[in-house]
Amino acid sequence: MLIRDATPTEMTEVARVRVTAYQAGQHLSPNSRYEQRLRELGADGIGDVLVAVDAGGEIAGTVMLQRWPHAGQVVTGPDVAEIRALAVLPRAQGEGLGKALLEAVIERARVRLVRHLVLLTQRDMVAAQHLYAKAGFSRLADRDWSPEPGNLLLAYGLLLAPPPAE
Repeated sequence: MLIRDATPTEMTEVARVRVTAYQAGQHLSPNSRYEQRLRELGADGIGDVLVAVDAGGEIAGTVMLQRWPHAGQVVTGPDVAEIRALAVLPRAQGEGLGKALLEAVIERARVRLVRHLVLLTQRDMVAAQHLYAKAGFSRLADRDWSPEPGNLLLAYGLLLAPPPAE
C-alpha cells in the first residue's frame, strides 16, 4: 500500500471513499448533514489530504490534516492541527491501513511543525478510538463538542515532540 498526497482530480474519489466507509460502519445516518461536509473536506485545496493506494492503483483509504485557522473549533492556535475524516474502505479494513494512515498524518504534522494534534470522533467509533489510544492520543474531555443536540463528539489529542535542533 502506498500512502501519498491526493491529487486535485482524485477528490471526488476521496469523497466516495469517505462516505462509503462511514456508511458501512453505520457512522453516517441517511439524513446526516455531515455527508456533504465529508465530501467537501480538502476539495478547496486547504489542508493535506493523504490517500492509501492499493496495488491496483485504487484509493482504499484516506485521512486529512487541517491546520489553524482553517480547522474546526477544537483547534486553538497556530501550533495545533486537526486530523479529519480517517476512512478505510470495508474491503481493506483489518489490514493495518488505518494505522498506516494515522502514522503518515502524524508524520506530516511533524513536518509542518505542529506541536499538538487533535481530533474528534463519534462515540460509536470504538475501533478508531482504540487506534488513537495505541498511537498515544489521550482523551481531551474538555474539548468534546456537540455539532447538534444529541451528537457529542469525543476529543483526543497528541503532543508532538519539537523537531531536533540542527
